Amino acid sequence: MPENEGSKKVIAEYIWIDGAKPTAKLRSKPKVLDNPVKSLEDIPWWGFDGSSTQQAEGHFSDCLLKPVRYMPDPIKGGENIVVLCEVMNADKTPHATNTRAVLAANVEKFAKEDPWFGIEQEYTFMQNGRPYGWPEEGFPPDQGPYYCGVGADVAYGRDLFDEQIQLGLDAGLAISGGNAEVMPAQWEFQLDPLPALEQADQLWLGRWLLIRLGEDYGITVSFEPKPVLGDWNGAGGHTNFSTKAMREDGGLKVIEEACAKLEKRHMQHIKVYGANNELRLTGKHETCSINEFRWGKGDRGASVRVSLPVVAKGKGHMEDRRPAANLDPYQVLTAILETVCGDGFDPEKYKW
Repeated sequence: MPENEGSKKVIAEYIWIDGAKPTAKLRSKPKVLDNPVKSLEDIPWWGFDGSSTQQAEGHFSDCLLKPVRYMPDPIKGGENIVVLCEVMNADKTPHATNTRAVLAANVEKFAKEDPWFGIEQEYTFMQNGRPYGWPEEGFPPDQGPYYCGVGADVAYGRDLFDEQIQLGLDAGLAISGGNAEVMPAQWEFQLDPLPALEQADQLWLGRWLLIRLGEDYGITVSFEPKPVLGDWNGAGGHTNFSTKAMREDGGLKVIEEACAKLEKRHMQHIKVYGANNELRLTGKHETCSINEFRWGKGDRGASVRVSLPVVAKGKGHMEDRRPAANLDPYQVLTAILETVCGDGFDPEKYKW
């Protein structure tokens, strides 16, 4: 082979969301491209066996991968990239499991509202079927010292947490911060406010990076809303939301009106706010009961919280605290947009 003939080749790690129930999971496979990628148009569509991802039957299993967003691969480095894809049918129409296409249509429909979202992703490090760092039998000391804790006796898995934050920033993810959570081995990363599609895409890319790095540590990542039953905090995906009208003078009144709309569609939202969420939304551990809707100012036990700085300014955003850590952000953001900006969300419309 002539010198440097293969030097321009790059590895594109294609990732997509499968059809697993009740909670979809990420899949990925690498494709070698002949040249570095300069734009989304440089990345070809690809295919996969949908019968192995619960997205097709064996006799007609071809599904397509449509690249929709990419970022530098912070693990492989160089010109290598990670490619987020939508799943499409063989005729290039959106697959039934493609919830992103539904959100994209709503983004276009409600563009004049200029909606922005910011998601706080909680998760739990696991190893050998138990939270990472927990004793093989029994439990660690009660909750109290773990939230934002410092020290080997309270911070379980900091190396992996730190690496995901740093490599995420290196890859261009809009990570705004993170922290150790109330339950030991539970952590959180947060994303800056972004338009709906970008926010949801970045959440999946951030999840992929976290899960993939966990392979190097022998640690799995759980997004279960209640990974440990009993007197332990659950894991949520608190979703911050605002429209242009909420961010302008007089916005607090618009936020209050939005909360009234959300109350009317509470149970419809709950249907797409994460599997097993009833184990988390009990009215304890900073949650409101799944059977109740309540919004409050500065109330972390409410379904929707309006922070005190927002109240003081009279404008800003609201925080929907109901979504579970295993939320599909495309579904959750669709639900909020259709209820707050439209005529109301109905999951049956999409057979969700």
